[in-house]
Amino acid sequence: MAGPYIDFRQVDFRYDAGLGTPNWILKGLDLTIERGEFYVLLGPSGCGKTTALNLLAGFEQAHGGSLTVDGRPVTAPGVDRVVIFQGDDSLYGWLTAQENVEFGLKLAGVPAAERRQKAQQQLDFVGLGKQGHKFPSQLSGGMKQRIQIARALVCASPILLMDEPFAALDAQTRAILQDELTTIQQRTASTVLFITHDIGEAIILADRVGIMRSGPGSGLKEEIEIPLPRPRRRGDPAFGELYDRIHAILSEEVTRVLRREQANQ
Repeated sequence: MAGPYIDFRQVDFRYDAGLGTPNWILKGLDLTIERGEFYVLLGPSGCGKTTALNLLAGFEQAHGGSLTVDGRPVTAPGVDRVVIFQGDDSLYGWLTAQENVEFGLKLAGVPAAERRQKAQQQLDFVGLGKQGHKFPSQLSGGMKQRIQIARALVCASPILLMDEPFAALDAQTRAILQDELTTIQQRTASTVLFITHDIGEAIILADRVGIMRSGPGSGLKEEIEIPLPRPRRRGDPAFGELYDRIHAILSEEVTRVLRREQANQ
């Protein structure tokens, strides 16, 4: 019987502070994500959410346990996993939107005419079909995030890794992009690992929400299924019930962090 598509099994990760005692960020992280699932990670600041994403991206290597995608160990970055960051730093300012979307295809040796066609298709898909000639400095924050998504989709990467991609946007743009991302994910059947601090955003987007313990040595505390039909609205009473449930679990971990900080003062 086939295992989970993405499988963190007893994963450990540490930073060595040079003091002889390792700083354990993750300890025994068990986390599975099914193919085509939209999975959101929540947790207190410093609990290792971004570390887990970086391990899956291949940017970091675990110090214990195993991490596999489709049964294969993750040992380095790969074209099957694309990271979409919070800001627009990953866009090349000297390239147009079209050229930014084409960039990965160019590195892969795709002929110019073919990559232009594919890039245009993805720009159309994210609603920026007429903005390809513009440079990043000429685009709004929401447009830049759409360019990042188009660049990921053009390479046909089955896994999207998103580290608080909408955190810097205004509330209205953020809500629009949340709805658009949900539509894109359903159309492409991509598998998504999404990190956020926003409980409402997690409920809007996720099939499942994973809540991490406070660090050091963090791991998964609890998982919550989100059975609400899409599109989801914050005014739905069931939305409020889920929000309160997740908030209570997360508050326990945040309180632990605050008590630890007070004890160390």
